[in-house]
Amino acid sequence: MRAEEGPPNRYQNHPPQQPYAGAPQQPYGPPHQQPAPGQQRQPQRSPLRGLITAVIILAIFGGGAWYVWDYNTNPNGGKAKKEAARAERNAAAKTHDPHVGDCVKVDHPNGEPLPTIVDCTSPSAQYKMGARLIGADKQCDRSSYDYSISVTGRRMADYTMCFTKV
Repeated sequence: MRAEEGPPNRYQNHPPQQPYAGAPQQPYGPPHQQPAPGQQRQPQRSPLRGLITAVIILAIFGGGAWYVWDYNTNPNGGKAKKEAARAERNAAAKTHDPHVGDCVKVDHPNGEPLPTIVDCTSPSAQYKMGARLIGADKQCDRSSYDYSISVTGRRMADYTMCFTKV
């Protein structure tokens, strides 16, 4: 007797369909084996990789330390250059900032009067400073002084320098 066959399988001659986008995909290759309980998988580390990492770290810190040491100790660069430039600026500023009793010669670079301190016995001495009046509205007494220079925006306060001829 022949067993009864059911209706024909209509999918029998069709290739399998691709799973939809949300379906989990099976990886290619052999199935992944999980470690047995109590065993942990540790990645193998190459001693060469550790050595290269150590050399790179030492080079970075060594270079930074050398830069700091050189900046602070080199007499021709770094900190020494900054100190020399600052000292030069301060010295130049002092030669153009007379005090009462200083003799000056006055130049007019860029149309602005610039007093330069000189020795009072020098033939280039033109004026002797007699007073410094603090405040923007202060003016020298014309009967006592021959020349004045008003300074605004320098340092903290505006002031006027009063001079007599040498």
